[in-house]
Amino acid sequence: MTDLTLDEIRPIVVAAMPPHVAFDGWGREARDRAAAETGIDPDLAALALPDAATMVDAWTAHADARLIEALGDMGGLKIRERIRLAVATRLTQASGEREAVRRALSILAMHPRLGTRTLWRTADTMWRAAGDTATDYNHYTKRAILGAVYSATLLVWLDDESEGFADTHAFLDRRIDGIMRFEKAKARLTGISLPSPARFLGRLRYPAI
Repeated sequence: MTDLTLDEIRPIVVAAMPPHVAFDGWGREARDRAAAETGIDPDLAALALPDAATMVDAWTAHADARLIEALGDMGGLKIRERIRLAVATRLTQASGEREAVRRALSILAMHPRLGTRTLWRTADTMWRAAGDTATDYNHYTKRAILGAVYSATLLVWLDDESEGFADTHAFLDRRIDGIMRFEKAKARLTGISLPSPARFLGRLRYPAI
């Protein structure tokens, strides 16, 4: 694999890192073990992934790409169902990598700008997978709110020992329901008449829920 670019090497190596991260953390040891497993020259892997922040950034980007592939066409679902499926699928894909996620969050806590950027990127990935094409004010508010919902749900999921992560799914449903109730109240207080006050996360360009 010596003909690969550094951009091509990153997702290959980080995809193999989580089992090693659980023991060695996001660092050189886990990277070199993953490189050996995937047939990547360790020196090239070091150039592609020189530090923990770069590794976590690449890993979250790889997870976003995996999510897009897994979701496919969600055209038959209502918008609330699409967003819920996107969050649930992201967590399901990481179900065997919880320790790697936990350690990644520790790295992101030390790099707040990176943490903000990766969270925004994931929220944007979910909205785009759901079919969102907004470019106005709603583009930003929807991603900010979904980012808050996802990050809160992620923290619950990290410590969830219920069967099938039932507690996490229940928490996610409550958060979504809470946003819907807020939108109803806002519509009444401001006198806004929405075609359907149950539209997820405000005025969306999708069929009503």
